[in-house]
Amino acid sequence: KVLALDCGAKRNILRNLADRGCDVEVVPHDVSAAEIKARFASGRADGLFVSNGPGDPAAVRATIETLRELVTDPEVKIPVFGICLGHQLLSLALGARTIKLKFGHRGLNQPVRNNLTGRVEITSQNHGFAVDPGSLAEVGGVATHINLNDQTLAGFAMADRPVFAVQHHPEASPGPHDGGYLFDLFVEMMR
Repeated sequence: KVLALDCGAKRNILRNLADRGCDVEVVPHDVSAAEIKARFASGRADGLFVSNGPGDPAAVRATIETLRELVTDPEVKIPVFGICLGHQLLSLALGARTIKLKFGHRGLNQPVRNNLTGRVEITSQNHGFAVDPGSLAEVGGVATHINLNDQTLAGFAMADRPVFAVQHHPEASPGPHDGGYLFDLFVEMMR
């Protein structure tokens, strides 16, 4: 059971979760941390998905504060997966910083190295901001993916809690090494 925080979610993301047997409940980006915790406490959710969306991540202050309450509380062990804006919002909630890219990353065929496997994945991207990797490392984030065009952070995981995110769009299936495995990792994390 996935609670999907809708910051502008693409339908294909929700379809990828449903195709893996997940029951998906979509909630607005301004749902409170208390409401999210209540759903997990009652067994109505097993994982939290933070969606993509437009704009400057720092402008979504209420959502950042909600996520901060969820991902920094040592008593809350909610599995969390974020894509694109979700990646940036989770980073900000953890205490990292974002930076505005000069041109942004747009379109298909964006090469990203998976640091965990060494494989290069062809990704689809559409964003104008990136997470500062040094600030993420300071709060315990581990770089899992790197954009090979400019060495920007393209994915991270937390070593001490079940939180991970990617900057690209695995639901877009842009290359020979589709990012569908990321949805599988999230489902396994919830189990």
